[in-house]
Amino acid sequence: MAETSTYPPFEPRGSRFDQSTFYGRFRHVLNIIDPRTLFVTKRRLHEALQLLEDFEQGKSVANGVTDKELWEALKIKQAIFHPDTGEKVFMPFRMSGYIPFGTPIVVGLLLPNQTLPSTVFWQWLNQSHNACVNYANRNATKPTPTSKFIEGYIGAVGSAVSIAVGLNMLISRTKVFSPTAQLLVQRFVPFPAVACANVCNVFLMRHGELSGGIDVLQADGCVVGSSRIAAKHALLDTSLTRIVLPMPILVLPPVIMAWFEKRKFLKVWPALHLPLHALVCTAAFGLALPVAISLFPQFSQISVSKLEPEIQSSTTDDTLVYNKGL
Repeated sequence: MAETSTYPPFEPRGSRFDQSTFYGRFRHVLNIIDPRTLFVTKRRLHEALQLLEDFEQGKSVANGVTDKELWEALKIKQAIFHPDTGEKVFMPFRMSGYIPFGTPIVVGLLLPNQTLPSTVFWQWLNQSHNACVNYANRNATKPTPTSKFIEGYIGAVGSAVSIAVGLNMLISRTKVFSPTAQLLVQRFVPFPAVACANVCNVFLMRHGELSGGIDVLQADGCVVGSSRIAAKHALLDTSLTRIVLPMPILVLPPVIMAWFEKRKFLKVWPALHLPLHALVCTAAFGLALPVAISLFPQFSQISVSKLEPEIQSSTTDDTLVYNKGL
């Protein structure tokens, strides 16, 4: 009975958790970003895919497969494969790889006493990683030419570096702050720089969706048409998550580390500064990512009345579904 309450009846196009609530989406995202899925073996992956295929063919009941086994198999599939293309997402650009591969970059962004070259380097590396994550987890119902990816990448990285360098130069030249206050303020520069650049990154890496539209589907997965209005909603929602995402990551560690630096043990053992900094950044990243992505469901619903006239005339449903992307 306990398993039934924890694992609802399996639905291959659904989620184990209620996507109409933030808590349900939060638990769903924790599944997707689970770093343990990075270590799934080829054999385990094959077994998971075979279980799901057997379910589609009606063999699961006969083989005594439980809902728990099916949901665990779907978790592995969702963490590794893109929902639109069915192709494997490269490990560093999966959502399950965002924290393990992104934390060293965050530590670099928040290092004190940054020089101009180091600021440029860490912002370039951060936005390069973000650009690839955004592209790898986009709505891929329409093909994107490589040239568009390159254009978006150059624009996204260029905007990030320009904003960060501009803010650093502005603060370094101002006479308002004392040297101590100036050092503290400089620690917070990465947040507005990254937040602004993240929004640019999303729109530049996925701008093809605004012109070409994205597929809107019925509940059974049948494509009704392609909508630019749904694409606009998808990009706006994703941009908001990218503004919220760096808040805990880039605001909490400077505050916490400023407190730690006043403690005696760091003065006695200064070598602990970097590992402690990395630990604080990892904890902040681990909190921020699921909270930000959970703001909106990945497969969002939109009222048909808000869509293009040609789509309204093609369905009798009141609402349709689209993949917002992550």
